[in-house]
Amino acid sequence: MKRPAHWFSDALFPHGTNKHGPLPALLVMLSVSAGLVDAVTYLGMNHVFVANVTGNVVFSGFAIAGDPLHELWAHLLALFSFAAGAWGEGRVAKKIAEPRRRLFHLTATHAVLVAAALAVVLAAGEQGTFPKAALIVLLGFGMGMQNAVALRMAVPDLVTITVVTSVVTRLVSQKQEHAWRRRACAVIALFAGALIGTALYLLAGMAAPLAANFVLLALIAYTARDLMPRPAPQ
Repeated sequence: MKRPAHWFSDALFPHGTNKHGPLPALLVMLSVSAGLVDAVTYLGMNHVFVANVTGNVVFSGFAIAGDPLHELWAHLLALFSFAAGAWGEGRVAKKIAEPRRRLFHLTATHAVLVAAALAVVLAAGEQGTFPKAALIVLLGFGMGMQNAVALRMAVPDLVTITVVTSVVTRLVSQKQEHAWRRRACAVIALFAGALIGTALYLLAGMAAPLAANFVLLALIAYTARDLMPRPAPQ
């Protein structure tokens, strides 16, 4: 009997053509995670994105032009942290060549970083320069890692877990076949994460969506663990 992740992944491809196992479902779940964390930082830290770096590039321009709603240092720190996480994934890739094993290790690491961010919020709150900087570094680094490893998975229409501009463009401008399911899921997943993250933030503050994100990442890592190649019997 197929597990839910396998069933969902198979439904995103024409019958019998899914060669990625449950990976598509895991990448959709990572898009939900990205929406969750961006809702947290955008609402709780003065319009800072840690997953959607395009927003930080645009907002940096706003800050330089004098918009008081945006802090240049925060947007630049988010960009640097995201880039550092992506760079770190590249270094891990040299040591852990098998992509699915790497997905497990990096998602587990990301969960630890989110747990550390949750600890910062519980201990020091979300206001003030130091807590804000710590949260941006922890969450931005994790999102950089996850985006890089998702890109290496090379699942059609799910190679990015944060940027949906190109996905929406392909959704409405190109021949659909079964691809529309993957493209629609990419958009819906990011939207759902943002919706859930915002609702939790407005209901209970920053700790609630961070806790939810930790649980989600732990679930993804647990599922990814089953994908790792088993050692050959002696």
